[in-house]
Amino acid sequence: MRFPRSSDPELLDVINRYVNPTINGTGRYLRLLHGNFLHDDESERAPFLQSLRAAARAITDEELEILLESEWRSRLTAAWLIGVSRREHFRDVLGDMLLASQLCFSGQGYCFALARFGTEEDALYLAAYLERYLQRPDCQYDQHWAISALLHIDSRAGTEYATRFLTPGGMWQQWSEAQFKPSVPSRFIDELCAWADSPR
Repeated sequence: MRFPRSSDPELLDVINRYVNPTINGTGRYLRLLHGNFLHDDESERAPFLQSLRAAARAITDEELEILLESEWRSRLTAAWLIGVSRREHFRDVLGDMLLASQLCFSGQGYCFALARFGTEEDALYLAAYLERYLQRPDCQYDQHWAISALLHIDSRAGTEYATRFLTPGGMWQQWSEAQFKPSVPSRFIDELCAWADSPR
């Protein structure tokens, strides 16, 4: 068993069906982590995305809730499945979990899902996250994912929520310069969302 032992057979069943499945030799959650599937060859990426879309259609809301109450791998996978299937009724749950930032890596999935929903409500969650965690140079959490998701929403909706964070000398620059490798925000969420929509 890959995850911490649990006496809950229902949880283990859902994990084994949606988090652990191996496609092309790698577990689903590992391909989602950091958007690793973007680096696959097309021959590997296509079946992975087909499997991901099928899982997003098949999983029930109750099963997603079970995963969201588990550890980071399950939460990361659940958030991706929610984003792919655009189950917007999970918005507040994911937004609150993003702000809480209790577990490593799972915030990547929350940011992806909020970007997929793409509304003002989603932008406000992402902006609140950046407002809180860009003021914490000691926290290298999911700031890159959040700013990329916010830029994605801005580009689709014609809004400017990310602008105030990106002014010269502003919050992003200060936080970034406090890290080991100062960086310019990347638009990688655009590519992730495009692949999620791709018919291939």
